[in-house]
Amino acid sequence: MSRALPKYNKRRVVIAGGAAAVVLSGAVIVGNAMAGEGKSAETKAASPGTVSCPAVAPSLPAIPASAQAEVDRNLALLETQIAEADQRLVDTVGQGGPNFAQNAIIGPLKDKRVATIERIALSIGRTAAKPTGLESLAACTLSTAGGGEQAPNDPATTPPAAGEGNGAGDNGEAGNAGGGGANTGAAGTVNCPAVAPSLPTIPASAQDEINRNLALLDTQIAEADQRLVDTVGQGGPNFVQNAILGPLKDKRVATINRMATAIGRTAAKPELPVDSLATCSLNG
Repeated sequence: MSRALPKYNKRRVVIAGGAAAVVLSGAVIVGNAMAGEGKSAETKAASPGTVSCPAVAPSLPAIPASAQAEVDRNLALLETQIAEADQRLVDTVGQGGPNFAQNAIIGPLKDKRVATIERIALSIGRTAAKPTGLESLAACTLSTAGGGEQAPNDPATTPPAAGEGNGAGDNGEAGNAGGGGANTGAAGTVNCPAVAPSLPTIPASAQDEINRNLALLDTQIAEADQRLVDTVGQGGPNFVQNAILGPLKDKRVATINRMATAIGRTAAKPELPVDSLATCSLNG
């Protein structure tokens, strides 16, 4: 009995020491939690990051008075688009895979900026030399330390991307208006209205440009079909619409508008049903 007693006492010491360690570690955890409190909301808010885009306004030449209002509208639209992209980053935290933000937010934002910047250049070019090289300002990045335009006065995004879409026969302008491109049944395929049948007589001076844009429309459909294959299983229920069909429509709007502009240089500019021609759906 007396020999077993030291072991018993030893066990009590070990248990007591363990309890003290638990109490101490609990105090450390509580202390750390209290120290971190106040930062948590800020960290959580910053975690989605923000969109950072090159400023457009500083790269513009002198703006003719006749174009000033349109340029200002498009610059404001660029800023609105950046704000919308920032909000989407917040709203979709945790959605999709590692490339979700790039595929569903940053990529579509670039497409919209391309179209907006092109519109700015076109509006200036109506009464002055059309500025070139501005398309390099369309690409944005994801930043964890700020966002918006990287220079004052430059809005951040807007409508349709400058020119790709449904070309020499969306899904085959030459006959399969609204086919689908090369895709798998599991992923589905893109179905777009044919544009060529809606065009008026094309002046000879515009024929090459029209052909290029029609071919570009088909290329864009093929690219969208490939993206459907590459991203099977990614994102939530709206992933395909947000990351593939939406950006495709933006590109088609820009392409169709370019064709109308090309025809309008030497003939009456056609009033095309751009929205309906640009909107694509998913087969399968």
